[in-house]
Amino acid sequence: MFLLSGIAMKTIVVIDGGHLRVLARQAGLIYDADLIEAIGCGCVDRSETLIRVQYYDCVPFNGVVRLPVTGAEREFAGSDRWLSDLAERDFMMTRLGTLKFRGFKPRSLPITPGLGDDDFRPDFEQRGLDLRIGLDVADIVSRGAAERMVWITGDPGLAPAFEHARHRGVQIIVVSFPGQRVPAELLWASDVNRQMDWPAS
Repeated sequence: MFLLSGIAMKTIVVIDGGHLRVLARQAGLIYDADLIEAIGCGCVDRSETLIRVQYYDCVPFNGVVRLPVTGAEREFAGSDRWLSDLAERDFMMTRLGTLKFRGFKPRSLPITPGLGDDDFRPDFEQRGLDLRIGLDVADIVSRGAAERMVWITGDPGLAPAFEHARHRGVQIIVVSFPGQRVPAELLWASDVNRQMDWPAS
């Protein structure tokens, strides 16, 4: 992308952690603070000055639940230490929601007799992230904190946030990685689809 004015544009990178995690694991990558930092900082090009990388994710669920068939207890004990590590790094900001356990869902349908616990997967609901993203975008736009926002997300529900920023003069870049299809709603609501490769290991 070329510099139109000769001055690098103030840029904020926004990462949807749940989305990036799925893509990274599909690519066989270890998902940790090092990878997130490399991707976030690597998203900017020579026409941009990085202001900040804003990373949105949920704190891992911790708790004891009962399995759907046997009724045995299963403990979830996720660690959020890597999120603390990420938040301490230069130009990185974490914005965290919570995960609510909603029960178990069958891994395949229709349900047949004789299923065991392993035939079901835990079902979690993210809470608080959509509101945080919406408020943050509104704040960035109102303060003129960025001229360009680079997004790593696959959530078509964020299209209104894209449009809100664009209508107020902020350029929207949506990033895609090899083999990924960006939802049409996001492409329609953005200015550029920036294709990126995964960082070299």
